[in-house]
Amino acid sequence: MSRRCELTGKGPMTGNNVSHANNKTKRRFLPNLNDVTLQSEALGRGVKLRISASALRSVDHRGGLDAFLAKAKDAELSANALKIKKEIAKAQAANA
Repeated sequence: MSRRCELTGKGPMTGNNVSHANNKTKRRFLPNLNDVTLQSEALGRGVKLRISASALRSVDHRGGLDAFLAKAKDAELSANALKIKKEIAKAQAANA
């Protein structure tokens, strides 16, 4: 399982540990990933995703998973999230 957010594409970054003596050693900054189940109104079911805490706040801010995925760029989404986005678009087209 990769350490990458399924909605935003946020992944590990690199940097330095800096000691009191100003010695520098490489380190990794990992994203704050959480396994969550988000409810989709269009599909009428929950969707399990591994997303960052900042992405979870963005989903709430935009008004839910359906609204977030409608605005999201396809390049940032994982294969699983892209599949869900297409399912939601299909379900919304059938209801309209």
